Amino acid sequence: MPRSIWSGSISFGLVNVPVKLFTAQSSKDVHFNQLHATDNSRVRMKRFCEAENVEIPYDEIVKGYEIAPGQYVVIDPAELEAFDPKATHTIDIEEFVHLDQIDPIFFERAYYLVPDERAAKPYRLLAEALAESEKVAIAKFVMRTKQYLAALRVVDGVLVLTTMLYADEVVPSEELDLPDATDVEVTERELKMARQLVDSLTVDDFEPDKFKDDYRERVIELIEAKAAGELVVAPAGDAEPTKVVDLLAALEASVAAAKEAKRTKAGA
Repeated sequence: MPRSIWSGSISFGLVNVPVKLFTAQSSKDVHFNQLHATDNSRVRMKRFCEAENVEIPYDEIVKGYEIAPGQYVVIDPAELEAFDPKATHTIDIEEFVHLDQIDPIFFERAYYLVPDERAAKPYRLLAEALAESEKVAIAKFVMRTKQYLAALRVVDGVLVLTTMLYADEVVPSEELDLPDATDVEVTERELKMARQLVDSLTVDDFEPDKFKDDYRERVIELIEAKAAGELVVAPAGDAEPTKVVDLLAALEASVAAAKEAKRTKAGA
């Protein structure tokens, strides 16, 4: 059983639902340590002062914010504490919206909310109300001295809280240096083939188990083989994709390949 990382209550009007927060995601990235090549001993990072060319103790380190190259404003931790949000231990629901009104670019990290035994009824009441209305709750809460914006929704009867970015944390697409497409013409035939390609790759249900991190699995196989003393030969790299000049021909070939893949899968 995973351990909860936060406990408090959902504030829903005059109703409080005591809950515990559990992470809903588990990173599977392969992490490596840095080693000294001559003896495989661990490389440690030290706190080093460039000006004095010496290692310094932790108690001589202060926080600084760079306002110009090489110029810093030093901030005392006590000064920051005055601005820490009050830890109320409540998830305060501010409003309700339809899920399709939230661009996925705002979503950050997901957590499960599990009720205390005494809160089973109000927890189910809120979950069913969200499910029937097909809406999500927008809320704020404080965890580890940071205030979060969050979306609260129902997944298989369980309340899921997803932290969100604030509006000023999302980079507007207008800031991108996109090529001018005003003079680009898309023919009806090209559009038709593009729609056919989308249709040929469309499935009824998203099945996340179908997708695997091939790179991670290969790295783990490599590590296990080397740990067992096996001789490992690096596989040949994938061939570079051929540059396509004829967009329509590429679309037609893609549609044909997608249809053939579907036929092969159906036969299997």
